[in-house]
Amino acid sequence: MVKAPKETLLEHERFELKPKSGGGLLNCEVWGYKENGKTVITRYNLTYINHAIHRRDNGRVLGFDNAHGYHHRHFMGKVESVEFESYEAILERFQQEWMQIVKTAGGRKS
Repeated sequence: MVKAPKETLLEHERFELKPKSGGGLLNCEVWGYKENGKTVITRYNLTYINHAIHRRDNGRVLGFDNAHGYHHRHFMGKVESVEFESYEAILERFQQEWMQIVKTAGGRKS
């Protein structure tokens, strides 16, 4: 029987954004393992939190993760499945969407 590789935290970054950059917090957690020189990502959690834009869901305005056995997107308290092509594609989509949210919100404070 082949033993599954041990999953480890590969990346954990947290950025507090200045008000001129839209404010809030960006958080990125990536879990996985290395196999034959390649990185295999098993879990991820990408979030943009800004209580000035959205107060429910602990301030999570936007998020992508694969908890609960499926890939999904959180947006302003709503959750929807997303098609998974690759972690890199999900990360790119997350970055584009949070930048658009900040641009649209104009750094507003409530």
